[in-house]
Amino acid sequence: MPAVSVGEIVDFVGGECKGDRDQSITAVAPLALAGADQLSFLSNRKYAAELSATRAGAILVPKNLAGDDPRWIRVDDAYFAFARVMTRWFSHRPMPKGVSSNAVVAPSAKLGSNVALGHFAVIGDDVVIGNNVTIFQGVSIEAGSVIGDDCIIYPNVAIYDSTRIGRRCIIHSGVVIGSDGYGFATHGGRHHKIPQIGIVRIEDDVEIGAGSTIDRAALGETVIGEGTKIDNLVQIGHNVKIGKHCLLVSQVGIAGSTELGDYVAVAGQSGFSGHLKIGNRVQVAAKSAVLADVPDDAKVMGSPAVPFTEFARRHAALKKLARRKT
Repeated sequence: MPAVSVGEIVDFVGGECKGDRDQSITAVAPLALAGADQLSFLSNRKYAAELSATRAGAILVPKNLAGDDPRWIRVDDAYFAFARVMTRWFSHRPMPKGVSSNAVVAPSAKLGSNVALGHFAVIGDDVVIGNNVTIFQGVSIEAGSVIGDDCIIYPNVAIYDSTRIGRRCIIHSGVVIGSDGYGFATHGGRHHKIPQIGIVRIEDDVEIGAGSTIDRAALGETVIGEGTKIDNLVQIGHNVKIGKHCLLVSQVGIAGSTELGDYVAVAGQSGFSGHLKIGNRVQVAAKSAVLADVPDDAKVMGSPAVPFTEFARRHAALKKLARRKT
């Protein structure tokens, strides 16, 4: 395990600590489980009672937390500081090294420096892969796709032709990017496939969770904006446009041609019908069905989704009605 001193952690996160700067930290753990050589954190005040009982050797806490303990490292944002420390010292996992002899790379493909390809990865014609890209086993990247610098693509990802992926993206196992959008023309009692000839474009710093699918556009582009984070099992339809720094939680489904603004947060199992305009900073509660446009800064919930305040009034009225005697 790696070892780092408390002093190094304090300096790295710009914190304040009265304890032993030379103490060695070898791992991270939650408050209830941490040992004397481990770092923990407190960001949610409802766990404050665990501070007195924890055996952690060092604890990241908010600067304004009442009390005093030599183990505390006071910072502006304990959760973010903990994430930075984990990324810097404690999040390393086994990665492919070099290009496997079992990988298949088309002669016309271009690989940047320090690219790693796992066993049975397949890189198609005219694919361009940037520097420091790690591609795990069983990944398929089809012809004409472009992968930016510093991306990580986990096992069994399928990236269809002509996809564009920016820098520092993380794509987890089983993701499918660029499969055909769901488009059919009904004529003569039969459903006839509409060719899907657009692409998917994913901007920088996007993370896509395991088993998610992003359809290619019928025409033009399906777009995932910079910094957006997508959970597992999310479905994004053709010609959807997701803004910058959005959060989509598991099992969200977005029908074709709907557009989400920047900083939209969508909780699990919510769905959007097609051709909608969702504003910036919108929040959608879990299991909501969004069937109409939503303006900037709105908070909606329910099926169909309505503003939070309206949903609360409806719910209160239903409870009151249910208590009435017939």
